[in-house]
Amino acid sequence: MPNKPPMIEVSDAELADLRDRLRRTRWAEPWPVDGWDAGTDPAELRRLAAYWADGYDWRTHEATINALPSHLADLDGTPLHYLRFDGEHPDALPILLVNGWPSSFLELTGLAQRLATPSRYGGTPQDSFTVIVPSLPGFAFSPQRHTLSTEEQTHHLLHRLMHDELGFTRYAAHGGDLGAGITSRLAQDHPEELTGIHLLAVAAPAAYDPATLTPQEQAHLDTLAAWQTHEGAYQHQQSTRPLTLSQGLADSPTGLLAWLLEKYRAWSDCGGDLSTRFSDDFLLTQASLYWFTGTISTSFRPYYEHAHGLTTRVKRVTVPTALALFPADLSRPPRSWAERTYHLTRYTHMPRGGHFAAHEEPDLLAHDITHFFRTHRPAQPPKGRRHQAARDSGAASSG
Repeated sequence: MPNKPPMIEVSDAELADLRDRLRRTRWAEPWPVDGWDAGTDPAELRRLAAYWADGYDWRTHEATINALPSHLADLDGTPLHYLRFDGEHPDALPILLVNGWPSSFLELTGLAQRLATPSRYGGTPQDSFTVIVPSLPGFAFSPQRHTLSTEEQTHHLLHRLMHDELGFTRYAAHGGDLGAGITSRLAQDHPEELTGIHLLAVAAPAAYDPATLTPQEQAHLDTLAAWQTHEGAYQHQQSTRPLTLSQGLADSPTGLLAWLLEKYRAWSDCGGDLSTRFSDDFLLTQASLYWFTGTISTSFRPYYEHAHGLTTRVKRVTVPTALALFPADLSRPPRSWAERTYHLTRYTHMPRGGHFAAHEEPDLLAHDITHFFRTHRPAQPPKGRRHQAARDSGAASSG
C-alpha cells in the first residue's frame, strides 16, 4: 500500500513562528489576587508557555496524530475528516463519537480504542464497536460549513457520513457538551437509523409548566443559573460577539492557551490541580491543534448559531437514551428532567470525572457505553462499506 499523505505537516517556519510569539509574549499587568481567582493563573500560564516555546516536542505528537486511522470524506463538496477504528468482532455495532468544546477528535481516541478492541482492556470481542470519530466542521481537520444556514447543520453532515458515505443502515451515537446536542438532533431527525444514543448532557425541554417542576428539577435549574452567573461568561461571549474574541486568540498563542487552560481546570475533576488529570503535553497538543489549524474562531460557531436560531431545537427524542453524569461536569440533571425530552432507559451517576470524561475516565465511560448498547444492538448489525466512499488520508489500520 502506498504511503498516504499526513493529515498535518507543520513547516519549520510555522513552528519557529509559534515559538517566537511565545517568547515575545507581552504579559498582562499582574493583579493583587491569588492564583486562579480572577482567571487563568499567570504563574501557571507563564510556566506552560515557556515549555511550549522551549521543551515541548510538537514533532512527536504530530507523528502520533498522523499515525491515527484518518480518512477524508467529500460530502458534495464539504470535506469531513474522521477516524475509523474497525471493531474486532465481525458484527461490531457502528458508533459515532462526537466531541464537545474545547475538545477535539484527539481527546476521544482512547475511548475509541477501548470500544473497538475491548479484549485489549479486559472485555470481550462480542462487545466491540466500529468507531467513527469525526473532526466536527470548524474543528481541527474539517473546514467550517459553507454557510450560516439551517439547511446545512452538523448533524445533517454526520448522518450523511455514517449512512450515505459509510453505508451503515443503523448505528449508535455518543456525545457530550456540544456533541450531546448534535447527537440528540441526529436521533430526533433519524430515529429509524439510530439504534440508541449515549449522552453526557441533555437538552432542556422545549417547553414546560413551571408548576410541574419537582424540587429536584427546581434545584437543578437554580444550580444552572448560579453556574451561568459565575462561569458562563465564555458562553455569552462566544454566542454574541465571537469574532471580537477570535482575533486575539488567533494572533496570540499565549492568549489562546489562557482561554483553554481555564476551561480544562474549571470543568475537570482535578481538584484545582491540572496535573492530576492532564499532562503538560496533552494540554499543549490540544492548544497546538487549534493554533496550527487556525480553528479557534470556527470552533465558536455552534454557540453563535444556536443563539441565533440556526440550530434545530431538540423537542423529543424517542430512541433509547442513556445519560451518564460525571460529578465535575457542568450540569447533573435529575432523571425526571431528562425524561421530559428523552426516552431514557439508563441513568448513571459516575463516581469521578468531569467534562472531559473520555480523557479523564475512559474506562468508566467505555464500560457504561458497552453495557447500555448490549440491550440495544440489532440482531445483525450492518457492517457498512469499509472505505469505498471515502478518500483515505493517514494510516488505515485500526490503531
